[in-house]
Amino acid sequence: MLARWTSPLRDRIQAERQRGKRQLDVGANVNHSRAIQKQPQCKVARGDAFVEQLIQDLNEINDIPFFDVELPYELALKIFQYLSRAELGRCAQVSKAWKVLAEDELLWYSLCLKEGYHSDSGVSDSPCWKSTLRDCLENERDLRYNWKNRIGAISHLQYELGKVLCDAGSCAQYVIAGYTSGDVRLWDTLHWDSGASYLRPTHLAMGVATRPHVSQVSVNETVAAAAYDDGLVDVWSTETGQEPVHHYQHLRTVHALALGSEGAAVATASGTEVRVDCPVEKGYWRTLCQVELPKPVESLLLVPEKRGAPLAAASAGDTVYLLPPEGDPGILHSVYGHPVTCLDADPSRAALGVKSSGWAMHDGGNKIHVYSLETGQPEASVGNSAGDFTCVNLRDSPAHLLVCGNKDRRVRVFDLRCGGGSPVTSLYAHHLGVTAVQADDWKVVSGGGEGLVCVWEMRTGAKLWESHNRHPVRHVRFGPRTLVTANVPGREVPPRGLHHRR
Repeated sequence: MLARWTSPLRDRIQAERQRGKRQLDVGANVNHSRAIQKQPQCKVARGDAFVEQLIQDLNEINDIPFFDVELPYELALKIFQYLSRAELGRCAQVSKAWKVLAEDELLWYSLCLKEGYHSDSGVSDSPCWKSTLRDCLENERDLRYNWKNRIGAISHLQYELGKVLCDAGSCAQYVIAGYTSGDVRLWDTLHWDSGASYLRPTHLAMGVATRPHVSQVSVNETVAAAAYDDGLVDVWSTETGQEPVHHYQHLRTVHALALGSEGAAVATASGTEVRVDCPVEKGYWRTLCQVELPKPVESLLLVPEKRGAPLAAASAGDTVYLLPPEGDPGILHSVYGHPVTCLDADPSRAALGVKSSGWAMHDGGNKIHVYSLETGQPEASVGNSAGDFTCVNLRDSPAHLLVCGNKDRRVRVFDLRCGGGSPVTSLYAHHLGVTAVQADDWKVVSGGGEGLVCVWEMRTGAKLWESHNRHPVRHVRFGPRTLVTANVPGREVPPRGLHHRR
């Protein structure tokens, strides 16, 4: 076997053998020497441990598969599960036994889960997980190419002229919009042929002659909700029809409305009052939390993935409150005289922009603070900007990234693993300030007060493409295949509508 290989290692082995032969007894029998040469290599080098180790290393370089014969199949499979796609491909070329191991369905099913594909599937749901993973990767490459080159279909979700768009929202499947006429429309992006659904408000059943304007709307995969200028809140099911399944009344206009990423919990804020409603097991709705805060609420959200016991977070002035169900409010952040300008949260952390003033401006300017929701302790502080932070996105970003927008016209991406410091990406585009941002592992989408929507590549900071509307961008949300943007004008200006790209 050694005669087929030419390498410095083989030459070194041959030199060591020649040196060993010269040290043999001069009067040794020639036939005995020939017998020694015919012995296996490990026996020839028995007197020289160094040569034996070199031969063993050479066997390992030659990829001689000893363990797939001696080890049980399950144990060998356990070793192979630590290999990547490319490493499994190389192992499949070593021998037939290794090829069987490298193409085991359990290995490729595990790789699919690690890559984020078919997380809700079982091993038996696909006849060939290797082909399934290959198709998913090819599809992802095609989608990324289309994103970079602005390839897709555009749908303009417009309303009648003279009816101004007040607010818009979207989730993975639905798009919702509320208007000055009091109408609320819901689109299903998976079934465009069916048209938009007009969600019937409670005002029609009450016989109100002039319906108030819609102030806030929101939607997830379970429910859609709308709040009106007179303080009424309507909740509809996205599955059962157009009639409200729940409604309640605030005394003043609702300035903030939030839904969880899942479930049917609804949170609203009117002035200093915050209320959270949720259905119980039998379908009846009950109020989980209703509190009065010392100052009017500017922003409100429900922490994602808190379906059993929804946790609300509200910013009021210079304080951020955590509102557990049926419990007293807790303070997550409070610095006197430093108002909170934006707020977002993922299942474990909350990020909030804080405006500095007076002596604090000499300590680096405005910042974004990140807190642990479990311990209530700060985890990171980033920013150091002279402008106010207007928006922050934590829940949609990768686990270690945070993207935010500022009045200084810049979009910044921070790596929270670094604990602060300079942003990994700083993008300059919106001359009237950034109003909405979202990011994933390779791109950033931002909207500005001048009506510009920009798509950026995160690694290079290059602008891939942009679209423009004369009204400010108030909503940006994208998924793997869609991008939804909403340009919300002032109420005295006719609308230009929503834009949906597939």
